[in-house]
Amino acid sequence: MTTRRSNSTRTRTTRTSATRAKSAPKKNAPRKSAPKKASTSRSSRASSSAARWSLGPSRGRARFAFGVGMLLFAAAIGRLVWVQVWDGSALRAEGVQQRESYLKVAAPRGTIFDRDGNEMAITVPATSIYANPKAVVDAQATAHLLGQMLGFDVEREAELASKLNDRSQSFVYVQRFVDDSVAEAILALNLAGVNGVTEPKRVQVAGGLARNVIGRTDPFGDGAAGLELQYDKVLRGVEGTVVREVNNAGRTLPGGSKVIESARPGTDLVLTIDRSMQYQVEQALLQRVGELSAKGGHAIVMDVATGEVLSIASAERTAAGLVQISSGNLAAVEAHEPGSVAKIFSVAATLDKGVATPSSVYQVPGVFVFDEGTKFEYRIKDAYPHDLEPMTLHDILVKSSNIGTMMAATEIGVTGLHDYLQAFGFGRSTGLGYPGESSGSLRDADELQGSEKATITYGYGFASTSLQLVSAVNAVANDGVFVAPRLVRATIDDNGVYWESPLGETRRVISEQTARTMTGILTDVVCLGTATRAQVSGISVAGKTGTGYKTQDNGTYVTEDGTRAYFATFVGYLPANNPRVTILVSIDEPNPSSRDRFGGTAAAPVFAALAKVAIQELSIEPGDGDRGCVK
Repeated sequence: MTTRRSNSTRTRTTRTSATRAKSAPKKNAPRKSAPKKASTSRSSRASSSAARWSLGPSRGRARFAFGVGMLLFAAAIGRLVWVQVWDGSALRAEGVQQRESYLKVAAPRGTIFDRDGNEMAITVPATSIYANPKAVVDAQATAHLLGQMLGFDVEREAELASKLNDRSQSFVYVQRFVDDSVAEAILALNLAGVNGVTEPKRVQVAGGLARNVIGRTDPFGDGAAGLELQYDKVLRGVEGTVVREVNNAGRTLPGGSKVIESARPGTDLVLTIDRSMQYQVEQALLQRVGELSAKGGHAIVMDVATGEVLSIASAERTAAGLVQISSGNLAAVEAHEPGSVAKIFSVAATLDKGVATPSSVYQVPGVFVFDEGTKFEYRIKDAYPHDLEPMTLHDILVKSSNIGTMMAATEIGVTGLHDYLQAFGFGRSTGLGYPGESSGSLRDADELQGSEKATITYGYGFASTSLQLVSAVNAVANDGVFVAPRLVRATIDDNGVYWESPLGETRRVISEQTARTMTGILTDVVCLGTATRAQVSGISVAGKTGTGYKTQDNGTYVTEDGTRAYFATFVGYLPANNPRVTILVSIDEPNPSSRDRFGGTAAAPVFAALAKVAIQELSIEPGDGDRGCVK
């Protein structure tokens, strides 16, 4: 029992330390130590257990933090691998794009020479201003400053500002081919993103001599008109490529330019044009158009045997009244009814067919009426009034009789004449291939009706360019063989090799005998007929005048106030017995009230002046026994 109580007491004592303290007497101090020791042991175990519980959460957080750190580290390593391996090429390309600028370098355009190697159109270095919009700091301010220095108007300045604001672009032209002093001033400002590049610029020498033939290039150096356009692929060469390394301000770094591909120069052209002769022809034409208060005019000098055009010029009067050489080759582009020059072809066809000879006689009235008494009535008059007059075929051409020519050509029929006109080159291209060249007009024979079948015999009812007309007459000069005209004599490639251009189409139109017979008659036209003012002292000339009426807006040849507009022409060749050159002169709308409005008065004197130029420049000498028109 005691034991149980004792145990009971011990049990209770261990439950609370406060009870043990109160129940234990002080004199029994040594007995306290045992329970105290037991208590300490139990406290140590409790304290150790508490420590284990407090360290658990701390270690977990450390592990969690370590895990997160490892994940972040792995992500960083993954991103680095991604950037270096998979995305690296794109980033490198973007970096290169930011610091490098690729420029296309235009190839030096081929030089255009005259027949003797004199320069006509050349390429010179010029500065172009460009910008990199990605490097421009203030697009509006930059555009305004550049616009002020380059003379831009408000609209063009706004357009430039819009381009500079387009950050998707790395290269835009500000202005091409800037004056050197202006370019230097702009570049001296060191504007962010603004640079200059040297490019080839096209320049015509000798004040634009023969510009109507050479044509022009556009602001980007491509052919836009004339031979520059026709031979653009030959002249332009192959572009090169240059890469430039730039800084953050868009300025090229020193030594930062590198040629990726060198530009290849274009092929040179050697023209048939004689520069000295071209100048004199242009000056003579300008003077005559001015003297006659004319609208314009054409002049062509052609080599008889080869068809090479030695000179070709067109003059025009501007709205302000200034007479100037036209920028377009109007002699190859504009077509007119040839008038009486066409009588050459009608008479030549009649002789070649063998239905008449120069001495064949025709009873020629002064007036001929078609469809008399009907609404289609049409009256034909000769150039001078006369009664019924017997005329030989020779005299018909020398006196330029419209009615006589019609009567002679009627013997071969309108179809026969049409075939000859086609063979002479009318109604078809000359084969020159010149941009904008006209083929003229020549309707089929079965389309001609009434008086049209007659008027075609003396130069109305079909139209030709001056180039077609001189080529047709040249066929007579060349013993009856048509030679297509040429403007390009040769090409010179970038290796310096000279390549002769092939001759154009040739074809026989009339027999050699017919051609020589025609030359005899045409020589008398100059010595005895309507073209006496085309004579050249000491050398024979063969040719024909033509005074064509120009069609008016009302569809007739007469204006509402009763006046007419004239197209006066003379075409001839010399020396007549051994032709070297064929020359055409046309004056468009000379003063209609002047006596110098006809082919024999407006154009023939210019022919005589140009014949002297050709004689001097080409060292032409008359043949044996040739003394010209002996008076």
